[in-house]
Amino acid sequence: MSVSDTLASRLADLQSRIAAACRRAGRDPAEVALLPVSKTFGTDRIREAAALGLRRFGESRMQEVRDKAGALADLPIDWVVIGHLQTNKAKDAARLAAEVQSLDRLDLAQALDRRLQQEGRTLDVLVQVKTSPEPSKFGLDPAELPGFVRAVARDHPALRVRGLMTLAVNSADAQAVRACFRALRTWRDRLRDEAVQGVEMSRLSMGMSGDFELAIEEGSTEVRIGSALFGARDYGPAAAT
Repeated sequence: MSVSDTLASRLADLQSRIAAACRRAGRDPAEVALLPVSKTFGTDRIREAAALGLRRFGESRMQEVRDKAGALADLPIDWVVIGHLQTNKAKDAARLAAEVQSLDRLDLAQALDRRLQQEGRTLDVLVQVKTSPEPSKFGLDPAELPGFVRAVARDHPALRVRGLMTLAVNSADAQAVRACFRALRTWRDRLRDEAVQGVEMSRLSMGMSGDFELAIEEGSTEVRIGSALFGARDYGPAAAT
């Protein structure tokens, strides 16, 4: 079986599992998007995924986005930043990213807004919220979320807040994982009820290869899938090529 066939079969399996999770939750599968996470995978994999109709790809590092965007400039690809974004990478994000899902600091919002205005662009963003106690996880403290969203909408017009993103706790306890997703949905609903001008709280990016079905059952509108689609990752020094 070729790599393309493998990707095709994995994609079909994921779409089937997404649809099944939606049925369990009484949801329409059309409400849930799949974001392929291509970080550490080479451009050949991305080309094959694009040939299957996939257009948006999630990346964690702007260096990878720069390298891959250059090598794949002939394809209509939208690059989505899902990893922790440093303010000194705002210039590259403003130039190359179609979306940033990891906005979690006002200094980052300011840096992105300034660079976007120089580029004459606007950018969809999701606010990353910390719902897990793990110190390795990034994200805004939930208690700061309402004020943060209002400040971004008021002071940074080049950023269009579309929803929230989180990484659940890394645990075999399904209830602990569900609690993270449920917390994010609750905050999304609260912010949507506040109807902050210029903010569209319609999206919840939550769920990855190991927990996306739980996320869908708790209201996710987009699942970020890497290894379940592309296979096991190689985190060696050549992984980004």
